[in-house]
Amino acid sequence: MSTIFHKIRDREIPAEIVYEDDHLFGFRDIAPQAPVHVLFVPKQDFATLNDVPQDQPEIIGRLALAAAKYAKAQGFDNDGYRIVMNCNGDGGQTVFQIHLHLLAGAPLGRFGTPA
Repeated sequence: MSTIFHKIRDREIPAEIVYEDDHLFGFRDIAPQAPVHVLFVPKQDFATLNDVPQDQPEIIGRLALAAAKYAKAQGFDNDGYRIVMNCNGDGGQTVFQIHLHLLAGAPLGRFGTPA
């Protein structure tokens, strides 16, 4: 199944890509929930976190470490940031390709929006 994230990955639709390596890419969210809202997406296809094979935990580690690397490069690592992954409908997932949200740039409220 092709999602909007697959189309961004394949450069079929435009996005402001701010990070990319051999395994994943990151781009600014078009409906940001904080001053900085970047989505990190693996290039491998997994609909939900539940679909990541148990013997491939490095996929999740790469997403988290890429977010931390980006935070440091942008200079807000010491101020703080939040990373979030949603899984399935009740968890808030709307695009079924796993991804990690990086939220920063202001003090964050309890559920991710600026306080």
